[in-house]
Amino acid sequence: MTKKEYMKTLAYSLRRLPKEDFGQAMDYFEEYFAEAGSENEQKAIEDLGTPEEAAKELILNLAAKSMEEPPKTVKRSFKAVWVGLLAICAAPIALPLAFCLVMVIAALIFSVLCVLGGLLLSAFCVIAAAVVGFVGGIALLFHSFANGIATLGFSLSCAGVGILFAYVLFCLCKWFLQKTAQFLGRITKKGGRKNENIN
Repeated sequence: MTKKEYMKTLAYSLRRLPKEDFGQAMDYFEEYFAEAGSENEQKAIEDLGTPEEAAKELILNLAAKSMEEPPKTVKRSFKAVWVGLLAICAAPIALPLAFCLVMVIAALIFSVLCVLGGLLLSAFCVIAAAVVGFVGGIALLFHSFANGIATLGFSLSCAGVGILFAYVLFCLCKWFLQKTAQFLGRITKKGGRKNENIN
């Protein structure tokens, strides 16, 4: 197998990784071959193992990294959860068990995110109602000053509660994704240790 064939197979094995992780992985392997030099190309391929093995090891390492260093942004957390699901599929456990585990975890994540999304939408609806109430309160000021002030006060209270609620839910969603990524990393790490013990 040549370096070009190896990199092509490796790219295919890593195609489901997030774009950023995929790019970094391919750059790493390109540098590895560049450091080895064209005369040591076959030795480098032997050291790395098959492209499929190298891809599995890389995905497992990415999942383990998410466990040790929780992602800081929501976007990165989503990517870490995806890598964790890929790592479960790459982990050395029986395929049917891996498939069932991925489906259960995916369903759980989807359910929790739907609940959090519904609550977040409710918070934004409260904020939108507060905006409408604020406009109505200003209009009421010209007809009944007391009713206008009361409506404005109620609208501002709703806006404050809605913003606070949305912020708390956003933080909760971020925390949930980080913990899920760490949990998936822990599962794949344990699967990797079991495999090492067998060997």
